[in-house]
Amino acid sequence: MSMPELTIRDVKVRSVVVPMAHPLVTRVITIEQLALLLIDLRTEEGITGRAYLFGFSERGNSYLAPLVRDLAEICHGDKVVPIDLYTKMQKSLTLFGHEGLTLMVLSGIDMACWDALGQAAEVPVASLLGGGTGPIPAYNSNGMGLTDDLGVLADEARRLIAEGDFRAIKVRLGRDTLAEDISAFRAVRGAVGDEILLPVDFNQGLDVAEALKRGHALDEEDVYWIEEPIVYDNLTGCAELAAALNTPIQIGENFWGPKALSAAIEAKALAYAMPDLERIGGITGWLCAAAIANEAAIPLSSHIFPEASVHVMAATPTAHWLEYVDWAAPVLTHPLVARDGHVRVPDRPGLGIDWNEDAVARYQVTL
Repeated sequence: MSMPELTIRDVKVRSVVVPMAHPLVTRVITIEQLALLLIDLRTEEGITGRAYLFGFSERGNSYLAPLVRDLAEICHGDKVVPIDLYTKMQKSLTLFGHEGLTLMVLSGIDMACWDALGQAAEVPVASLLGGGTGPIPAYNSNGMGLTDDLGVLADEARRLIAEGDFRAIKVRLGRDTLAEDISAFRAVRGAVGDEILLPVDFNQGLDVAEALKRGHALDEEDVYWIEEPIVYDNLTGCAELAAALNTPIQIGENFWGPKALSAAIEAKALAYAMPDLERIGGITGWLCAAAIANEAAIPLSSHIFPEASVHVMAATPTAHWLEYVDWAAPVLTHPLVARDGHVRVPDRPGLGIDWNEDAVARYQVTL
């Protein structure tokens, strides 16, 4: 399929802070309201590409916004050719580095470019990438935080399964003691039954010794994977855990660019990987990561951003699980919907993202 010709004119960014139906309560952070930076990449041809970034906080959005505007100005008048723009933006950021805020902003613009191309071609981005539109297995990653009320936790688990007839939900662990974590996991298992897959996530909250201790205990509990047990860049520690534990180690949401995936694979630090579109380099960066994962036969899952992730997962040879969250739903006209434990690529052009402008106005904050 030939790509349409589009020319970058300018960009509009808006900051919104939206309520979360299921607050995120982890060992390292609690988030009850979500800060999103909305990106509208406008072209001379009248097509507007849309994407959003997760700024973590209102202040975080204020850091990202000027960088988005600056990169868009650098690309003013350029054709929307993602690999060319990716390379140009990387070169322009050389003195600032290719990780952190700079890569997040590059990723946001890249996603908006792909959305614009899909709209111009009148096909979903998944089709541009050579993928299908069939169902992608999804797990519900909303909620399931570190509450001490096991009855509340069990009730929430049942509700999360029912939201989309999910076959898997994520359980967040990292309480003060191993005994508390095991009790929480067993409460969830008892509530949802043996047929539901239960990955767990420590959100980088343990050191290696504690991760080994808890990991060995979880090996006896039918856990699907152990996610980010220790700080993300300790690949030596992750490799030690991967070698010692029977339960697969899942990392990757904090990989800065595709090279980080290569390094983790070389270190034997993971069984599964889950890149984050905001950190891996947007859709263009994901395609590089997917090729690396395919070569190494590593199952690849997504991390948040389900509206865009469903498109790249549809074009990923080793696609594993889509992480489903509803965080952006308050400002979307067509929130992504899960049914029968799967999410399908929307049949709308591009990424299928349209802003609910009334909601945007309601939740918008000044940059």
